[in-house]
Amino acid sequence: MIKKLGSSVLLYTISIFALFAQEIDARERYEGLNALIGPNTFFDNHPTGFMLYELDSGWVHFEKNSHMSFIPASTTKLLTFYASLMVLRDQTNTFRYVEEGNEITIWGSGDPSWKYNILPQPKIEDFLSRYSKVKFSASNWKDEAFGYGWQWDDYYYPYSAERSPFPIYGNIVMFKNVNRSPQATIPAFANSIKTYSKVSPTVRRDFHSNIFYYNPSTYTNPGPMLPFVTSPELTVQLLRDVLKKPVELVNTELPTTARLFNGGSMRPLWKEMLQESDNFIAEQILLMVSDQLFGELNSERAIDHVLKTYLRDLPDDIKWVDGSGLSRHNLVTPRNMITLMEKIDKSIPRDQLMNLLPQGGINGTLKNNYKAPRPYIFAKTGTISNNHCLVGIIRTDSGRHHAFAFMNNNYLNKASEIRREMEKVLLYIKENY
Repeated sequence: MIKKLGSSVLLYTISIFALFAQEIDARERYEGLNALIGPNTFFDNHPTGFMLYELDSGWVHFEKNSHMSFIPASTTKLLTFYASLMVLRDQTNTFRYVEEGNEITIWGSGDPSWKYNILPQPKIEDFLSRYSKVKFSASNWKDEAFGYGWQWDDYYYPYSAERSPFPIYGNIVMFKNVNRSPQATIPAFANSIKTYSKVSPTVRRDFHSNIFYYNPSTYTNPGPMLPFVTSPELTVQLLRDVLKKPVELVNTELPTTARLFNGGSMRPLWKEMLQESDNFIAEQILLMVSDQLFGELNSERAIDHVLKTYLRDLPDDIKWVDGSGLSRHNLVTPRNMITLMEKIDKSIPRDQLMNLLPQGGINGTLKNNYKAPRPYIFAKTGTISNNHCLVGIIRTDSGRHHAFAFMNNNYLNKASEIRREMEKVLLYIKENY
């Protein structure tokens, strides 16, 4: 009996010492991390928010301004990703249709894939080949070509391609240099290329129209990719060119009995959106969410629904206005992003999630950062001028997985300097947590 009592006391004493040692170890780790990101550090020179959360234990290891709102930039795409996981599952909504004998009426559902050469191609031409005539209606389009708060002077850049109900070619056009003259890769723009006297090595586009200019004396660059101005009329013209058959623009309302053409898996779209941070794909995914929910394309309505249903338990208020994060009107807290990451982690197998996200030193927007013999950062980047954020998963040397949100706004440093200091923090976590 005395032996048993002595053994119990010994085990209890060992347990107490183990807990005490763990507490000391946790405090030392916290103090080490605080010395890198806390008061009087580099990250006190501008608004910084940070939170570190162990996914399997639910333990918050560190917070800095986690309740404050920050411009998330392209980490907004994680909101769009989660919305599509909940609403679309794994299938794209390409278009809705009604058959009328040998004719078909179609309404776009937002799928960005067709003729966008970075994505697998839906078999649209094969499907429509059986009809003698195609009618296209944009009556379900309840949105704008540009998102709320997008910068007007981004119209010229491919990362700001217009949104539309039935995109073709990713809503961008490219040019070849043929005998020192630009040749559009889309036949519809063959006669829209004009000359001008402005010194430029490449092609420029008119602000309000699909007129493209070049200087014959200075033109050398075959690029760039240029967004074109979308419209239902242009969609019909492109459809005629691709399908080689009559296509008519109509204003027919979308009936509830219309059937849905699913073009393919969402996974290639998710991968391109998350790893390469493709804004156009993100915006069109949000439109597909709206199509699935309401039978119309309205990103604002889709966002409102997702916030009130799947994200109603976020710990802080949020302002979410677009699918891509191009807008500076988006505002989220690090706590919200951690809650979002936890929701995503529970909605998709973790290994699949980590493969979809950019991996440090391996691919996507993290290919040249956070390099290690074994990848340890799996995260979505977000960068617009004077703002850089990183949200995702860090795998530590102990084998644990932590969600983290690292948000930096309104700095005057170079982005490379911000990333360098962030790497010091994340390496410390990798090696000590």
